[in-house]
Amino acid sequence: MNEMERRFHRAMVEIYQTGKRELGYNATRFIQMVSEHGGLATARQLLWSDQISDGFETLRRHGRLDLTVEAHVLKDEFADLFTDEDRQRARDRLDLFR
Repeated sequence: MNEMERRFHRAMVEIYQTGKRELGYNATRFIQMVSEHGGLATARQLLWSDQISDGFETLRRHGRLDLTVEAHVLKDEFADLFTDEDRQRARDRLDLFR
């Protein structure tokens, strides 16, 4: 895992921590996936799933799309970790719910 992947992994852990602290949302399955597979693999899996995750829906209901995996995929600091297709998928999903 290179430094950028480590930073992204930490960002995924921070999504969990912020959601729990600020929203009272305990995303148990999400943090389990991050712990088992790493932040990057988890993000790719969730991003390319045919279904919107429960976590995404919860964050949307709370008006916190900024805490979604999709929002993090689009951050410039992580651009090199994702393909143009990944970034478009994230953009499209966020646009559906804004």
